[in-house]
Amino acid sequence: MIKLYGIPNCNTVKKARDFLDNKNIAYEFHDFKKSGTERKKLEAWCRAFGWEKTVNRAGMTWRQLDDKIKTKINDISSAILLMEEKPSVIKRPIAEVDGKPVALGFKEEEYRAVFK
Repeated sequence: MIKLYGIPNCNTVKKARDFLDNKNIAYEFHDFKKSGTERKKLEAWCRAFGWEKTVNRAGMTWRQLDDKIKTKINDISSAILLMEEKPSVIKRPIAEVDGKPVALGFKEEEYRAVFK
């Protein structure tokens, strides 16, 4: 079972969904902005990819944060608190297979390898 986490109007998420749709790969989509995300998921993603990569520092949500807040995001605990408060700061999409994180963001060559 493939589960894709993200925000529907995100261009990168759209590319990932288009890839899966075009390959006729079934998946379930979870909108973490609308439906939230469990702390256990955030912890698993941070362990799998590193909290530094799971927090999208290139996105608008991060860039709009006050510098005082940014400097406080310095470990997994502070990153998870921020992601719980502002889900838009989570790098997306995140793909899981059978509950295990397998891809962060969308790179077509990575998706080809993961979803053969």
